[in-house]
Amino acid sequence: MSAEPTPALTVEALFKKRKELLDLSLLGGEEGISRPIETNEVFRPGLALAGNTSRFAYKRVQILGETELAFLASLSPEERVASIQTLTSFPVPLIITSKGIVPPRELIEIAGESKIPVLSSRLSTSELIRRLSLYLDNVFAPTITKHGTLVDVYGVGLLYTGKSGIGKSECALDLVERGHRLVADDIVKISRKSENTIIGVSDQLLGQHMEVRGIGIIDIEKLFGIRAIRLQKRVEVEVHLTYWDDDDTYERLGLEERYTTILGVEIPVITIPVSPGKNITVISEVIAMTHMLKVYGESPAEKLIEKQRQKIQREASTTQYLESDYE
Repeated sequence: MSAEPTPALTVEALFKKRKELLDLSLLGGEEGISRPIETNEVFRPGLALAGNTSRFAYKRVQILGETELAFLASLSPEERVASIQTLTSFPVPLIITSKGIVPPRELIEIAGESKIPVLSSRLSTSELIRRLSLYLDNVFAPTITKHGTLVDVYGVGLLYTGKSGIGKSECALDLVERGHRLVADDIVKISRKSENTIIGVSDQLLGQHMEVRGIGIIDIEKLFGIRAIRLQKRVEVEVHLTYWDDDDTYERLGLEERYTTILGVEIPVITIPVSPGKNITVISEVIAMTHMLKVYGESPAEKLIEKQRQKIQREASTTQYLESDYE
């Protein structure tokens, strides 16, 4: 498992990749088009335009909505120039105006002198922020690559790990044959999308191809159809395959849950010993269904223990009653 560096994003890359989605037009500051964007957060600099820069988050993308532009329009020419100079005195990455409102000429000129790109969007301010934030969150999401196989089994993302040749790909292939969906084989790219959510995707080069020892590379989509693959899936359980060892102790009741941490997100890990004749595919389906039961608050192992406890308690009470009954 290896961490990947945070990908570099420039204003130019944002403009080219999301020009249509964000409905962007470049108004000025072309010389600063290569400026880096260093954070996934955006900011509306209303207080900074009013002269209060004590808490100015200048490293963020600056959004000027109707409120900010109306404020600038209400100022005298001298005040407007001073306000814009205050804003552009900081190394902001870029400025985007919303609703297709034409910004003051002074904004484009002064920002151009500071080599700060000024873009315009015809989207509403809230929609612009929503779309831009989604894109930036995806770009700046912490990402690692992990050797394994990710399969969607009954809607649960099972990440198979273990030594090379232990049967991860073969298990995934059998699951696909049974109607489940492959997400990634061999190399799984995992990104943290929120505090407790990690998403796995396939390597762009490998796609939904799979290496089966003795056969070679196979194309799952071509062989089984589009329904046999998924482009991404939340990683919810790690299934660690290991060779059977008579000296090891394996979980039998399921009362003691073990966890692993990926990118700061804790997920359950289940170790499955592999031995000849063992049907890992069926076990995988049971793992997925059991996980969903636990999500809904059901624990088969705990219910069994509680049932046994109640039975023992009833038997003890009955025995005590009969021992004291002399009629």
